[in-house]
Amino acid sequence: MVASRAPEPVVNPRDEVLARVRAALRCNGGAPTATDGGETRRAYRTQGDGDVAGNLDLLAARLRDYRALVRRAVPSDVGATVAAAITDRGVRRIVVPRGLGLPPLPPGIEAIVDEGLSAQELDDFDGVVTGAAVAIAETGTIVLDGSPGQGRRAITLVPDYHLCIVRAEQVVTLVPEAIERLAPHLDRPHTWISGPSATSDIELERVEGVHGPRTLEVVLVEPGSAVGGCW
Repeated sequence: MVASRAPEPVVNPRDEVLARVRAALRCNGGAPTATDGGETRRAYRTQGDGDVAGNLDLLAARLRDYRALVRRAVPSDVGATVAAAITDRGVRRIVVPRGLGLPPLPPGIEAIVDEGLSAQELDDFDGVVTGAAVAIAETGTIVLDGSPGQGRRAITLVPDYHLCIVRAEQVVTLVPEAIERLAPHLDRPHTWISGPSATSDIELERVEGVHGPRTLEVVLVEPGSAVGGCW
């Protein structure tokens, strides 16, 4: 007579997820394990290694993964790089925030400083050029905090093309480092950008430009001294 084998227990997906969470939190029977005065300490990373070149390379790779366009430039070539990007895009009218200090653009390209333009007026522009507050290499995220050179959220959400200039010293490795940089202006509305605006339907058909710019292009400025008072 062959002994029957008991059926294996069916694992509920919810229970499996919760079990993994408890394991990650080092829980025992649902109660956190006290390691320091009753508080569970976890080895989260809060600081990167400060490798500027590595951060720039990683940020560029992440941005490209998100289908953003990336250009690299030394400080003395920022103006020429911005002009080339705008020209290649076929842009004729751009909106810029006050305080950007944009270098002179080629003839035929009109740059209008935002002074409270309406959404309908913004929709008539070919694109927008801004600076940034901070960029996160590991997540490929650029953060705008409304400081001079970045402007209102509306100017980066309505036009179809966003050209963003990010300096090497603005790039950090991790999110906690970015939060620390943003701390002085946490009362402002922030815009966190990870690639061009995109969404997908139930069949995973990707559609870009639904909630913001269809195209994001980033000029990464290598370390170096500012030239001409612009950067």
